[in-house]
Amino acid sequence: MRPRYIYAAIFCATLLAYFPAFDGGLLWDDDHHVTAPALQPVDGLRRIWLEPGATQQYYPLLHTAFWVEHRLWGDGVLGYHLLNVLLHAFAACLLVAIVRRLSLPGAWLAGFIFALHPVCVEAVAWISEQKTTLSAVLALSAILLYLSFDQSRRRTSYLLASALFLLALLTKTVTATVPAALLVILWWRRGSLQWSRDVVPLAPWFAVGVPAGLITAWIERTLIGAQGREFDLNAIQRFLLAGRALCFYLGKIFVPVDLIFTYPRWTLDPNAAWQYLYPAGIVVLQLILIIAARRGHRGPLAGFLIFAGTLFPVLGFLNVYPFRFSSVADHFQYLACLGIIVPVAAVWPRPRIPGFALLAALGILTWRQVGMYRNAETLYRATLARNPASWMAEVNLCALLLEKPAAKPEGIAHCQAALRLKPDYAEAHNDLGSAWAQMPGRLADAIAEFRAALAAKPEFPEAHFNLANALARIPGRQSEAIAQYEAALRLRPDYLEAHMNLGTVLSRSPDRLADAVAQYRAALRLDPNLAEAHNNLGSALAQLPGRLPDAMAEYRAALEIDPQYAKAHNNLGSLLAEIPGRLADAMGEYQAALRAYPAYADAHYNLGVLLAKAGRTEDAISQFETVLRIAPDSEKAHYNLGVLLVRIGGHQREALSHFQAALRANPDPDLQRVVNRLQMEQRTNGPNGHLQQ
Repeated sequence: MRPRYIYAAIFCATLLAYFPAFDGGLLWDDDHHVTAPALQPVDGLRRIWLEPGATQQYYPLLHTAFWVEHRLWGDGVLGYHLLNVLLHAFAACLLVAIVRRLSLPGAWLAGFIFALHPVCVEAVAWISEQKTTLSAVLALSAILLYLSFDQSRRRTSYLLASALFLLALLTKTVTATVPAALLVILWWRRGSLQWSRDVVPLAPWFAVGVPAGLITAWIERTLIGAQGREFDLNAIQRFLLAGRALCFYLGKIFVPVDLIFTYPRWTLDPNAAWQYLYPAGIVVLQLILIIAARRGHRGPLAGFLIFAGTLFPVLGFLNVYPFRFSSVADHFQYLACLGIIVPVAAVWPRPRIPGFALLAALGILTWRQVGMYRNAETLYRATLARNPASWMAEVNLCALLLEKPAAKPEGIAHCQAALRLKPDYAEAHNDLGSAWAQMPGRLADAIAEFRAALAAKPEFPEAHFNLANALARIPGRQSEAIAQYEAALRLRPDYLEAHMNLGTVLSRSPDRLADAVAQYRAALRLDPNLAEAHNNLGSALAQLPGRLPDAMAEYRAALEIDPQYAKAHNNLGSLLAEIPGRLADAMGEYQAALRAYPAYADAHYNLGVLLAKAGRTEDAISQFETVLRIAPDSEKAHYNLGVLLVRIGGHQREALSHFQAALRANPDPDLQRVVNRLQMEQRTNGPNGHLQQ
């Protein structure tokens, strides 16, 4: 069969097997990988490359790709999923090309097995793992070109291969193992390695790959959080982990069933003799492969060395953040599994029927596995069905369910289950606190949960933020709320919501308005297109002497971003109403607010006041009546409506009822005298022209 037909068939088979992924949503940490609003402007590219910490991991080429993708299809997820599947299919085609260049049998079978093997689903169906598929395409391209260089010694091939390897590192540094894999391949082909011919050309690759891997390990520990009790393993425990992990990954390649997003985390006990069976088994396997290699069968040993070497960064010798939840993960062996797949395909029986049967079985398993990744709720429920001890899945499912009013009780139950499994789980305390904060009478419980989260994890900006929000709701606790917002911002200076809410609390104190302005400006530096920040900034500026023009400019900026922003229209109308000769413009803004939001009581009220001032009493009465349909307890609307009814005459009884309603809301002595007089006379000229503003 011609190669182009094989490649086309691989793409078609891959698209078919992963079809359920195309309507999938965002999973676990996808929202931290898809480009954040603060990075979406052009300057975001500079930050992606020059500011470690601006993105979740310092993989600048990956996040550049995400930045471009966001420009292409915005917040839609179909494009991300489709690209991931296409990258996976392309990687499978590159594998075929590499195996053909090595003159090994079974090239097409190896490509199809890789394309359809269910252990790859996690890397392909999960948007965050585009770092895996994209880096695989770059790494395999580098290998293919290097093999071409190895035969031709053309400088162009070498330079292009080196450039692709560097790009792979900038996408995911697990590809630092590529030069070692190339040395193994060269040893397999020749039986020995020559220093000048084989090692020296790859020395620059090692020179950039090893430091890149170490930098990533440092970032994992210091910036991402791969440290603490879960990572306190001694040398023997790490040895036991590595041996067991290798056996686990081998088992999942040959028997790919019961695949889970988060596997049970292993307890590594140096005193348990049975745990040494795993590393012992790996040692025995290596000895067998070494003996076979000495007898001329180097392929199996080469494949195993590539498999184990590619897995080395995630075998437990280095701290990797996902080890908090599980000792192994399917996406860790995405590239590593090629070391097993290629030798197996090479010795697979030549009749095509067994091969087709294998591929059909793998395709069915992949289709079913992809279904687990359709959306986050499905993924977490499937994980808990196979791993009931997954506290990570419990708390993430809790967070999802808490967003659905009808599912809150179940969400709270999952948070509580997570805390039974892991009592010091800060994220679970934080989510449970968020649930209590939304329920009447449970604010004290919410505060207790947020404090428990901070006791378990003091450097937890979201818990500081949520605690601040809860404290801000309690009279007299504003200073404590401000302190918590400031703590969140010290830990996460780009925390846009904390800047916004801190600005809101500060704006309640006349002597802190300048500080509120500073917070809103900080939010706008993070997201210049945030209409709410422009509106809030305008409201703060409006309270400062001489800043009304600046306030109006901010309201107009908000409306340029969102012309249907009713609150900004209303606020701009209130400023215009204070300027002589701008009454009509102010009315126009209130009317624009009501077109955007017809049930906006404040805008109806403000428009009613202006209509009354303009002598349009009947229209003003209509506006105040609308206010009372929306907000029946509005004291000012009752009062003003009473004033207008008295003014037009003949409605004293109705006016009296409105004054009485206003009096119930605000027991004002002057109003009480008006009510008494109306009750006595059932007629009065009343408070003719004193509408409440």
